[in-house]
Amino acid sequence: MATIIELLPKEYGLVAIVLVIYCFLNLYMAAQVAMARKRYKVPYPTLYASESQNKDAKLFNCIQRGHQNSLETMAIFFMLMILGGLKHPSICGVLGVLYIIARYFYFKGYATGDPINRLKIGRLFFVALVGLMLCAISFGCTLLHRPCSS
Repeated sequence: MATIIELLPKEYGLVAIVLVIYCFLNLYMAAQVAMARKRYKVPYPTLYASESQNKDAKLFNCIQRGHQNSLETMAIFFMLMILGGLKHPSICGVLGVLYIIARYFYFKGYATGDPINRLKIGRLFFVALVGLMLCAISFGCTLLHRPCSS
């Protein structure tokens, strides 16, 4: 009986490593939000600062929003990497690296306080997600079109 590791393509290791690297990026962004809370005096559990009560609200809110947006798409990114990587591990590995780099710049651009800056390089995360969707669809189609075993 083969173990799961023996059944996966060797290149699937790229998928695993890229997912862990994204976890480090997430921790970095969370730390940036925590430091911004202290710097701009936005206590927990306040999610966003009120502009009427805090002169630095927009800057804090942009930092918070950059991280929050990444959290909103994290489950989608992970699911697409895991599924698409079963058939296309190398392609998903490269797309995953593109996604991480784009997400970093999305966050850094947002953290400037001018939301438009998130899109300069950060918009490439959309390209990576579409590529990962195509890989996952390809994997699903392969499963649907394989011969039935009796």
